[in-house]
This record gives sequence, structure tokens and C-alpha cells, in this order.
Amino acid sequence: MIPASWLHDARRDLLANAGDRLALFTRGEGAYLWDDEGKRYLDFLAGIAVNSLGHAHPAFVEAVAAQAATLAHVSNYFATPPQLALAARLKRLAGTGESGRVYFSNSGAEANEAAFKLARLHGAPRDGAPGRPRILALTDAFHGRTMGTLALTGKPGMQEPFLPMVPGVEFLDSTIEALEAALDESVAALILEPIKGEAGVVPLPDGYLEAARELTRRHGALLILDEIQTGAGRTGEWFAFQHTGITPDAITVAKGIGGGFPIGALITYGEASELFYPGTHGSTFGGNALATAVAGAVLEEIESADLVTNARVRGAQVSEGILAIDSPLIAGCRGQGLLLGVALSRPVAKAVVAAAQEHGLVVNAANDDTIRIAPALTIGDVEIDEFLTLFAAALATVTDALLLDESSQPDDKEAAQ
Repeated sequence: MIPASWLHDARRDLLANAGDRLALFTRGEGAYLWDDEGKRYLDFLAGIAVNSLGHAHPAFVEAVAAQAATLAHVSNYFATPPQLALAARLKRLAGTGESGRVYFSNSGAEANEAAFKLARLHGAPRDGAPGRPRILALTDAFHGRTMGTLALTGKPGMQEPFLPMVPGVEFLDSTIEALEAALDESVAALILEPIKGEAGVVPLPDGYLEAARELTRRHGALLILDEIQTGAGRTGEWFAFQHTGITPDAITVAKGIGGGFPIGALITYGEASELFYPGTHGSTFGGNALATAVAGAVLEEIESADLVTNARVRGAQVSEGILAIDSPLIAGCRGQGLLLGVALSRPVAKAVVAAAQEHGLVVNAANDDTIRIAPALTIGDVEIDEFLTLFAAALATVTDALLLDESSQPDDKEAAQ
């Protein structure tokens, strides 16, 4: 049960956009969280793929303290050493080459807003040539909740309260055939997630990214990849597109690059790096010294500790362990690295999440029949063994409740009497 005192305060003082909070966490360490009553939880959500190093990692703590004691913010009229260092590191990790450029934001949604404007700049009429008014995105995709990024989000239920949307965006089924039919010289950009996280951790079909790269290049459109949830090593490469060998025109990143500190970025390649010019975009806090110093320290730790490899190896270990659990609720496991979706045979994901929390495990319902698993990249055998035990117990709790409910229902003969 959620303690009534803090829940009352939350309901009174916080907007209801997120619904009731599920717990009141007061501290964290490594892969663990503690609530206000001292109960310990194994955190296999990591702030929705944010806390790459877990909680209170020394590299994160030291970077915050050192930079806060030196210089936090000066605005983007000026540069700072951490900002320049992080831009260079992101270019190197993303493989942009010398032509790449970086724009810093405060969140993933803001990074995608910048990508939206990049697409508009690319599609603007120039030198007597007609413009490219169309932007393509995928059905059931998620790119954010601002008015701009909501227009890119292929979820009508999310859009409906805020209509009309920003015009010019069209949604496609995630098939190569649909892409071939839609792409022509009127398209400014195609924006997509390599793995659709909010849709239930759904990877794109085999060969889709390669086809998207070939088709967008053929028709002169930008290929923009939303790597906000898949980036920073989570899938077993620094960025998910690197599993395929393609090079996009731009990627957006956030979440895991800051390890818990709010920061996002748009990273551009080649000619796309020349589209923005002074006055076309900006952010007061974007890329400030404190945020970029912390992100630089987080990425340095991921690199030096080879946590990208750990994500690849541990992801396979977690997936195999999940599939080995003897539960009628498990219908499969999909995803890459440490971004996994457990497919359920029945739409009971919220019940599984609640049962997991009762057992001391934090996971997430990506939708009614998918449990999202996204732990810190630092996890090892101890945490994985504990996760599998707790997750199996949560599944058993829900299964028992379902069987009890079914046994209490009258059969057809009794119902007819």
C-alpha cells in the first residue's frame, strides 16, 4: 500500500498528468532503491533507460560536485571546456567524422524538436527549387510530448486532446513496402526509432534501416534516428544504428548519456550539419557546463569500463533467463542488449508491475501486454540472478490471482440456470 500521507501531498501539489506515483523513493545505490519506509528494491528500469551507471555512482557524484564548484552556467553566448569536450566525444562515438556537429538540449523531446526543425530547414524551398513539405514517421512511434514532437508521435490517442497537430507529418506502417511507396522527392525527412520503446520494445524488421538509408539517399531526404532510448551503449553498441553499418544524417540522444542529469543532443552528419544558422534555434540551459561535464564523465565511465560490451553480454543473459522461467504468462522476449520487452500472453502488464513492486522489483509496463526491462549497464550476475527470482515470483503471483479469479466465475451451465 502507498502511504496515505505522501500520496495525499502528491495528489494535492502535483499535476495529475502522470497519475498516482507508485512509491516514494528516498535514496539509491548501484542497482538498488530504498523507499521512505526503508524497503529495498532492485531497479531494473533505471529511470526508463536513464541511469546508465545506476544510482550514486562515484563518477557521476564526483563530476556533479567538481563542476558545480567550478562553473555551472554561462549561457550559449559563450563556450565552456566541458561543452566542447562532450561535443567532440559524441561525434567520435557516433562516427560523424570532421563534418559532424552537435546541438545540446535539456531533454530528449527538445532534441527531437531540434530534429524537426532540421527537417523543415532541409525541406524549405531554395534557389527556385520546390520545397519538400512532407515528413515521414512510423505508426505507434514515440518521439516526445511537446507539441512538435507529439506531431511526430504515431499514437492518435496521445494526439487527440491537443489537435490540431503541427501539419506535414505522415505515418507509415513499419514495412519496407510502405516506405518504398511513400518516399519521393517531396519528402524532407524520415524520422524513426531503431527500436520502438513505448510501443513495447519492438525492433524494426530486418533490413529496414538499410532500406531506409538507401531510399532516403536516393530521394534526397534526411534519415533522422531517434536514439534517445537506444543510445549510450544500451543495445550493445554505442548507438543502435551501428548494428547495421549505415550512417544516418542525424541522430537524437538523451536519457542514458547523462546518467540521471537532464541533457539531450542532436548530432548531425555531413551536409545536414550546415542547415542551422545563427538564430534558427537555441536553448538557455542547453549544453551548460554542469550538464555537459556530468555527461562527459558518464560516457567516459561507460567507455573505460566497457559497459557497451556488458550491455550486449548481460542482455543476452537476461533474455535467456526470462525465457527459462516456467510461467504461462511469458510469450517471448524481444529487444537488444539491455533494452528488452517481455511479451505477455495476457494483457496483465500493470498487474505484473504491481506484483513485482510488492516483491521488491522495479520494472515497467510499456503497454498492456509488455514488460519493459532496462537496468543500469553496470549489472552483473548477482543482480541478474536476483531479478530472475523476483520476476518469476511476480509472474507467479499474477498467475495465481488469474486462476483464482477464473475459478470463482460460474461455468456456462451454472450461468444459464
